[in-house]
Amino acid sequence: MMPGDPGSQLGNAEQPLYLPPPAPPPRYRWYHKLAGVLFVAFCLSIGLFLLIFPWTELWDVNYFSTWIPEWHQYWDNMYVRGGISGIGVVNVYISFAEMFRLRRFAK
Repeated sequence: MMPGDPGSQLGNAEQPLYLPPPAPPPRYRWYHKLAGVLFVAFCLSIGLFLLIFPWTELWDVNYFSTWIPEWHQYWDNMYVRGGISGIGVVNVYISFAEMFRLRRFAK
């Protein structure tokens, strides 16, 4: 197509004539910052607990392991312990990712 052809003007007709103004940057208040810090602390503490607790001696003598005796064979399985520790690793990763996202509160 040549620049003067009517078909070449079709692309320009689809573009909007008016662009809305850009949105203002978000304004963070103190409770947003506190919620971010508490979320990091919560994820880190839960993650470290889930990472370490399945490999301690207390894992075998807690309330839930004696609740249903038939499940004790699964409770002692190393794959189950590793899966729970894997959930702990994911929580620790989320806490570190959120820790780096806390920079959004800095000006």
